[in-house]
Amino acid sequence: MKEKSLVIVESPTKAKTIKRFLGDSFKILSSMGHLIDLPKNKLGVDIEKGFLPHYKIIKGREKIAQKIKEEAEESLKIYLATDPDREGEAIGWHIKNLIEASRKKKKDFLRVVFHEITKEAIREAFSHPAQLDLRKVEAQQARRILDRIVGYFLSPFLWRKVCRGLSAGRVQSVALKFIVTREKEIKNFIPKKYYTIEAIFEKEGLKFKARLIREEGKKITLEDRKKAEEIKNLILGKDFLVEKLEKKLSLKRPQPPFITSSLQQEAFRYFRYSSSKTMLLAQRLYEGIEVKQEGLTGLITYMRTDSFHISPQAKKEAKAFIERNFSEGYLASKEYKFKSKGIIQAAHEAIRPTRVERIPQQLEDSLSKDEFRLYELIWKRFLACFMKEAQIESTQVTLKYKNFDFLTTGTRILFDGFLKIYPERVREERLPSLSEGEVLRCVEVKVEEKETQPPSRFNDASLVRALEEKGIGRPSTYAPTISTLIQRNYVRREKGSFIPTELGVKVTEILSDFFPNILDEKFTAKMEEALDYVEKGEFPWRKVLDDFYPQFKQTIDEAETKVKKTVEFAGRICDKCGKEMIIRYSKKGKFISCSDYPRCKNAYPLTTGIKCPQCKEGELVERRNKRGQVFYGCSKFPKCRYTTSQLPT
Repeated sequence: MKEKSLVIVESPTKAKTIKRFLGDSFKILSSMGHLIDLPKNKLGVDIEKGFLPHYKIIKGREKIAQKIKEEAEESLKIYLATDPDREGEAIGWHIKNLIEASRKKKKDFLRVVFHEITKEAIREAFSHPAQLDLRKVEAQQARRILDRIVGYFLSPFLWRKVCRGLSAGRVQSVALKFIVTREKEIKNFIPKKYYTIEAIFEKEGLKFKARLIREEGKKITLEDRKKAEEIKNLILGKDFLVEKLEKKLSLKRPQPPFITSSLQQEAFRYFRYSSSKTMLLAQRLYEGIEVKQEGLTGLITYMRTDSFHISPQAKKEAKAFIERNFSEGYLASKEYKFKSKGIIQAAHEAIRPTRVERIPQQLEDSLSKDEFRLYELIWKRFLACFMKEAQIESTQVTLKYKNFDFLTTGTRILFDGFLKIYPERVREERLPSLSEGEVLRCVEVKVEEKETQPPSRFNDASLVRALEEKGIGRPSTYAPTISTLIQRNYVRREKGSFIPTELGVKVTEILSDFFPNILDEKFTAKMEEALDYVEKGEFPWRKVLDDFYPQFKQTIDEAETKVKKTVEFAGRICDKCGKEMIIRYSKKGKFISCSDYPRCKNAYPLTTGIKCPQCKEGELVERRNKRGQVFYGCSKFPKCRYTTSQLPT
């Protein structure tokens, strides 16, 4: 019997898709993600011996590990086909070490890397296998140990000073700080009233409005209603001079192809998908969808990337598609150059469809509604990258009455270019034909009272953008970071925006006071940059930890003596032991507990003080579902099962 080669991937879906292309001489196994990691309940790093990690098989994965070892014994060649990033490289490296530790005969380990799960890409990868990239492994190992050290020392500190079950991490803590700081800005914001004046004109049956911008050549801000009304009465029915008319032609370029961060931002902007949902959908599209007449097929390239690179073959196919399916003149005359931020792996590709000929409408029956929307967005964005710029004519007109200047702007799309397929929000504002020196009568005046607005709360899109701009984290960390903040009850999601909880504010304040480096975005970004240099082979991985640990440990020791746990009394006595009740925090929110815990475990939910409309006995308690959304339930649950998303007045 011919010995089969063993192929190891992370997910069962990926295994099924690859199996279609490799044939019977390969046996494919899934590791179900990471098999080996640092132990869960201890540090697992020997700091004195150069940060030596002590890895072990993750609890619950022993059977998978045993199966891989058994199958490896029967195979001479072992292909490590894990994802093409640091995590994938580390998974492959751990599996190699696991097999080698139990081997009875020499094995040939081969690394295969592909960025799309298609017949051509898989066969190309298996035709040119390579070795594991140890620099990537070292970068992942340095990050893992760094995060473990922060979590191992900082999380128990928060347990002792705030409440049990809390966690802190480098990226997570900075993201929380952004949200907390923004909330404080919103609360401290003092709105100011101001007034806008719009004069309305009519020509050729078309009405248009012009806004007051200057008085006596100076920018005008109206904070007095009386003055606004005086100006209104002064200009109504008067003749205005078209003093200045400027036409400008601008070329609007298409956006770059999607990378992880921009895909998350656009999916939220168009469909209100959370970062986690976007990545889950993208993973399905990458690993394989059952397509009619094709079978299990990978529809997009690898979804964790920060590179705008596109393969020559994909470019060629996109250009040919545009020439065939659009009228002449839509193909860009030259390729656009999109500049990536930071240190990028050139071999990585942007997120694109694996075949541009797979038009979204052809796949509609094979995809769920959400999968279809995301695939269509990726397909359109990719194709738009090779189309001509949109030609947009903007007209600025200044109208004058005495010492008042009014401005109106018209916008017209002369050539839609890439907008034909990827419609961005370009509002056309039509103006009648106007000429300098012309006189127009003001037929109506609108005075509006407005208020200055506080900054907007962060949502999935704006938080990812802020993290990316500051160099905090990497593409693979954005979605899990947001999920952790919600799961830990540090923030809640309300109408798509993030609001910090009291617990989140408390944790941020403690970290801000005693661990400024952890919350310093520049410091965190420098750490990320150092890890990138480790991956390039230009920085020793242990040096990253040597530079970080001593000062961090000193800060922890100092904070232990300085930070006192605050006690908030509930103003009631325990009806079981007679001690005072205090307010404690948990992942689910605040609650009232006996101060003699754990000897007395008497506890009550902290209610809103509003009676339950259904049973009239209990009071409503704030609760959270698995998605981090707040709702209110009766304190008499399970006797009364009343719930509501809006707190009754």
